[in-house]
Amino acid sequence: MTNIQLYSKIATLLAQARTNVLRAVNHTMVYTYYEIGHMIVEDEQRGQVRAEYGKHVLKDLSEKLTKDFGKGFSIDNLENMRNFYKIYSLQIRSTLLNKSQEAENKSDIISETLSRKSATLLTKSPEPIPQTMTAEFYSNFRLSWSHYLKLMRIENSDERSFYEIECANNNWSLRELQRQCDSALYERLVLSRNKEKVKDLAANGQLIEQPKDIIKDPLILEFLGLPELARFSESELEQEIINKLEHFLLELGKGFTFVGRQVRLTFDEKHFRVDLVFYNRILKSFVLIDLKIGELTHQDIGQLQMYVNYYDRCVKLEEENKTIGIILCKEKNNTVVEMTLPEDNKQIFASKYQTILPSKEDLRKLIDNKD
Repeated sequence: MTNIQLYSKIATLLAQARTNVLRAVNHTMVYTYYEIGHMIVEDEQRGQVRAEYGKHVLKDLSEKLTKDFGKGFSIDNLENMRNFYKIYSLQIRSTLLNKSQEAENKSDIISETLSRKSATLLTKSPEPIPQTMTAEFYSNFRLSWSHYLKLMRIENSDERSFYEIECANNNWSLRELQRQCDSALYERLVLSRNKEKVKDLAANGQLIEQPKDIIKDPLILEFLGLPELARFSESELEQEIINKLEHFLLELGKGFTFVGRQVRLTFDEKHFRVDLVFYNRILKSFVLIDLKIGELTHQDIGQLQMYVNYYDRCVKLEEENKTIGIILCKEKNNTVVEMTLPEDNKQIFASKYQTILPSKEDLRKLIDNKD
């Protein structure tokens, strides 16, 4: 073994060890803050007047903890720990309750503990978690304290659960979590799903099982830096996407890899070009994206259908699934899309794009109207 190889192996081991240590420290800190919140809630619920409690007990507690343990124990942060316990004790117990209902032959002590109604947590101190359950209970904390501070500000419990699952599964940084919340990812996915699938978002995050599961409408491209009312060509839009390809892949979602731009198709001595070609590893399908800056027409849809047919017949392997086509357009007429495509369409989709962050209020109004 050469010195370079030896160094490389040792460096890899040390890097992994550091990562594991940081994760362990983070997990311990979050668990500790949860327990501090638990203790504060228990003390508060022993007949204390809430307003007086906030003014005096937390102030005194903050001063003593700061003196003995340093920064991190301001009144505001102690309040955050208190809220953290209240929010996540409900959520975690609810999750464990659902698991217990699905499983069979659980021990009496687990069944008895989990059968308590979650609502009582806000009115009296919950019973201690049995020792047999502590590992499963606290394994729910997979993110940093900074992530939880952001998540706690999300009032909708289903939305909060969705972002927490996606954060953990995709290793989102705090910055990426903020961006996904700002771009209203949850609301955009809700718009493209029926009520049953919306429940799945809260329980499992975004699942990719069929082509329509990868569709977001609209796609948010604020990272391109193109003003909403600015004039730009399709080639300029394409170039900006290529320049920010990493961001674009994150916005597309799970499983996407970049294949090429302006990919040429040739048949009968005629040449055609697909703006952007991707591959989705989860669906095992090519994904063709055609960019349109004007109003979407039935000719645009027909052209993309031709590209998709070509890939299905001449490019994809036998073991791969049918090609997916997405027209990314500034404006679309849903009736034109529906009337142009067959009723059982599962391959061609049209999504609008926005170059500024959307208004969550507007998206929620659309969700309400949809329901």
